[in-house]
Amino acid sequence: MKRDIRSDLLERVKRLLFFIYCIMLLPSVAAAQTFTESLTRIRAGEAMVSLHQDEEIDALVNGLVSYAPGRTAAAKSAPRQKTALAADTTAVADSSWTNIPLLTGRRVRMDGYRIQIYAGGDNRKSKAEAYAAAAAIRNYFDDVAVYTNFISPRWVCRIGDFKTREEAAQMLADIRQTGAFREAFIVKTKIIALY
Repeated sequence: MKRDIRSDLLERVKRLLFFIYCIMLLPSVAAAQTFTESLTRIRAGEAMVSLHQDEEIDALVNGLVSYAPGRTAAAKSAPRQKTALAADTTAVADSSWTNIPLLTGRRVRMDGYRIQIYAGGDNRKSKAEAYAAAAAIRNYFDDVAVYTNFISPRWVCRIGDFKTREEAAQMLADIRQTGAFREAFIVKTKIIALY
C-alpha cells in the first residue's frame, strides 16, 4: 500500500514538474525566430545584415520545406514556366562573380579568347588592384563579363567571352581607346558561351 502511494505521489510530482517546464518554455517557443530572422535582427552595437533572396532559398534555409528545385510550397500545384531573368542578375563563372546577365540558353565551356586588363602578384594589394581594375572596366563597358581570379601565381582580371580572335581584337581596340588600359592584351583560354 505504501508503495502505491509513493509511486502515485511520484507520478503526480513528475506531471507537475513537466507542466511547470512547459509553462516556462512557452514564451521562448513563441518568440522563436527562423535562421534568417535571427541574422537580420537589429541589435545594439552590432552591424546590420540585409538579406535579399528568393522565397525558395528562405524556406530551404529555415527548414520550412524540403528541397525541390524550382518549387515552393505555393508553386507545387502551378505549372512551372520559363521566365527571362532581369538584366541585373549576376552569374558565377570561373569561381568569381561577373556582371554578365544570365540568358536563356545552354551555357558551354569552350576554347575562346578573353582580354586581360590586369595581372599582379599573389598578395592582398594585388587582389585589391585586380578588383579595382574590374570596377574600372565596368564603368566603360557594363555589358561585358568581367572575371577576377587567382591564377597561380598571380591575381588577374580578364573580360569577355569571345569565340573568335577577331571579336576580341575589336573589343581590345575599344578598350585601348579609353586610354585607361594600355597594357591590355588578348589571352586564349576557356570561355563560357551561350547556345
